[in-house]
Amino acid sequence: MADPVEIADHDPAWQERFRAMGAQLRDALGDVAVRIDHIGSTAVPGLAAKPIVDVQISVRSLEPLDAYRTPLEGMGFVYRADNAERTKRYFREPPGHRRTHIHVRQLGSFSQQFALLFRDYLRTAPSAAAEYAAVKRRCAADFHDDRAGYVAAKDPFVWDIIRRADAWAQCTGWTPGPSDA
Repeated sequence: MADPVEIADHDPAWQERFRAMGAQLRDALGDVAVRIDHIGSTAVPGLAAKPIVDVQISVRSLEPLDAYRTPLEGMGFVYRADNAERTKRYFREPPGHRRTHIHVRQLGSFSQQFALLFRDYLRTAPSAAAEYAAVKRRCAADFHDDRAGYVAAKDPFVWDIIRRADAWAQCTGWTPGPSDA
């Protein structure tokens, strides 16, 4: 039971943590980062979440890796080369710091757009965010000691939300707003 799944009520401090980190990332990465965005559940006001700040750094190309790896490692972030998701490069918090996930994705890719659309839709649809919070709490209770089981259990709902978000995007003409940092 080294890493149980815990869902916390929304904490406005998550946004403040992102703002401070986003400014540091912008300073370290400069123009290498086309966008730096707060993504995931902690980026949606009022949404219960695992207390993990997720940051998406959008780059023009995932190669060369050292263009962003060197500055991120200079900040103490740990590159996770064993990440199975091939559409991103993944970094974690420095040892001893609060949990942070850094997702580096190619600008304009499906995975980069997916994270922004999911976040923006939930920000504008409080009832969908409330549904998602209930699903997350139920899945966390059912899979408290099994992170992979937790993720798999909530996946069908995530895909339902993304279908709704896509319909919303088509009706509203959604495009990502300006970078968060």
